[in-house]
Amino acid sequence: MSTPVDDPLARERSHLSSSRSALRAMREDVEALDITDVTANWVNAEVLARQIEERIKALADLSDTPLFFGRLDYLHAPGAEQAEGADGERFYIGRRHVHDHDGDPMVIDWRAPVSQPFYRASKKDPMDVALRRRFGYTRGDITAYEDEHLSDPAEAARTSKLLQQEIERPRVGPMRDIVATIQPEQDEIVRSGLSGTVCVQGGPGTGKTAVGLHRVAYLLYAHRERLARTGTLVIGPNRSFLHYIEQVLPALGELTVQQATVDDLVAHVEIKGTDDATAAVVKGDARLARVLRRALYAHVTMPTQPVVVVRGSRRWRIPAYELEELVRELLDRDIRYGAAREALPQRIAHAVLVQMERSGEAPDDRVQDAVARNSAVKAAVKAVWPAVDPAKLVLRLLSDAEFLAVHAEGILDEDEQKAILWAKPARSVKSAKWSAADAVLIDEATDLIQRTHSLGHVVLDEAQDLSPMQYRAVGRRCTTGSATILGDLAQGTTPWATRSWQEALTHLGKQDALVEELTAGFRVPTDVITYASRLLPHIAPGLTPVMSIRENPGHFEVRPVAGPKDVVEACRELLRHEGSTGLIAADTRVPELAEALTEAGIPYLGPGEETTQDTRLTLVPASLAKGLEYDYVVLDEPQAVVDGEPDERTGLRRLYVALTRAVSGLIVTHAAGLPPQLASATLH
Repeated sequence: MSTPVDDPLARERSHLSSSRSALRAMREDVEALDITDVTANWVNAEVLARQIEERIKALADLSDTPLFFGRLDYLHAPGAEQAEGADGERFYIGRRHVHDHDGDPMVIDWRAPVSQPFYRASKKDPMDVALRRRFGYTRGDITAYEDEHLSDPAEAARTSKLLQQEIERPRVGPMRDIVATIQPEQDEIVRSGLSGTVCVQGGPGTGKTAVGLHRVAYLLYAHRERLARTGTLVIGPNRSFLHYIEQVLPALGELTVQQATVDDLVAHVEIKGTDDATAAVVKGDARLARVLRRALYAHVTMPTQPVVVVRGSRRWRIPAYELEELVRELLDRDIRYGAAREALPQRIAHAVLVQMERSGEAPDDRVQDAVARNSAVKAAVKAVWPAVDPAKLVLRLLSDAEFLAVHAEGILDEDEQKAILWAKPARSVKSAKWSAADAVLIDEATDLIQRTHSLGHVVLDEAQDLSPMQYRAVGRRCTTGSATILGDLAQGTTPWATRSWQEALTHLGKQDALVEELTAGFRVPTDVITYASRLLPHIAPGLTPVMSIRENPGHFEVRPVAGPKDVVEACRELLRHEGSTGLIAADTRVPELAEALTEAGIPYLGPGEETTQDTRLTLVPASLAKGLEYDYVVLDEPQAVVDGEPDERTGLRRLYVALTRAVSGLIVTHAAGLPPQLASATLH
């Protein structure tokens, strides 16, 4: 059936249909590959089979996800440096590259250089684009389009209605990609080079998490071979958050990026205990790295006895002063403790070989290796440079007051030492009630002994909540690579939250990172972010407030209530709207609200569980709200959220996070008084 020439929408639908067919053919071509006779052995066959399987997955056509979301019509052929196109060249911009059976592109990957003007072109700088077309979709089908004639001076610049609709589209299920709505300032960060580390300070709803994930996708596109060798990792604050974002990269065709929390990275021991705030702050202080280093290298002692190596009828003697020179030389080189310990027997063996050569023998490398394994050499190394288990080292520091005092002298004062000492010393590594902060100390000690493997690129989200020692743990994972650091100083809700990005970057070992600030709010409605920003002078005085670019001011109400039944009623009201609803409350109030929801017959989920059309309400403890978003939010009892934290500033920051989770509407319910920092801003 032919497409009417004068029906642009029909023509675009036809191109979408043809593109889907082409993608299906690309997938079938890969599925039909026969690798029976192309691999040398079963190992190569396994590797190739896995690569083919990943390629097939990457070519999946997600029926509810638009294959392309935009179109660029250029005025002229791209320059010789781009080597593509002719006059009037047209490109469809989508999530992945699609070509026809002749190899001609039908959809251009959003990360390709030719796609960049879709995000950057403007009336002031059209970048040779005559027309930019955006498409509106309903369940994967094109239902509308909107044109911007960038090179036509007669057409005034205007806000894209489809762009606004896409930004404000109801959210049900996990986080989705933003390839259709990336803004110029976001695109600049996304396309920044692999060699540099970027730190993004962004208030609620500025898209910093999406920017970080899309930067990973872009880097994998631009540097695929290098990152395939070195690896990429996304670090989030908790499992709920990682589950929420886990579909973004696969939707962009990227299936190899690992995800973890900081606790996952340092899981050397089982976590059975917790620290009070004072102990956690001290254990998270970067000064502990110096204490650990002192305690570790205190195990090295200078030799007082010679080493005598017996080979056949000959005895070779290395005097104590010469052994001491070898030990001091290794200490001065400042290499890892374990590497130096492995090098010492070879150094001793070399000294023996020098004596052998002087006596007229001609020993080779095999002789040196044999001498290095000699029992006398092994005994000397064990006495001078003993093996140290990192967990046992930390165990002793936290259990033995005298040992800690010796190695913390001049670094930690007496009160700080008392704060981190266990009241009841553990008998063994296995029986110890390790805390999350203890595991980070063990990771530090492990790295002092043996170098941590470095990845090509690491994304660290919600970075403001990390302690200096946690920053060091993350930094170890990208010493030879780069990083994308994402966070908001105003949302720091731990007692050890970072005070400045420069301080955090120093602990990460990325002092030269570029710091970018996103201040345009795409997610939080104007009335909601204005209300929440009343807290900024109290929690982050120097920070620029987020300015919402949403045309829809959103639904906002502060509502006095009598009890949980009224809170449930507020949830019921918001569930009448399309999209997801979150009920956020202080952790201590969650059981009571859960009971009230059950009595009212309203089904609900926990954070990280995927919403469905039938169950669209999530009950969220305030401590787990960070990084999550819902179309509508009921925030229960703000003062209880503040009171649930160890100090007022942390409590107000937790409240700021909770207030800014809504995409379309917020109802604040309270039976008790509002925090004074908000009371003056009450709106009815």
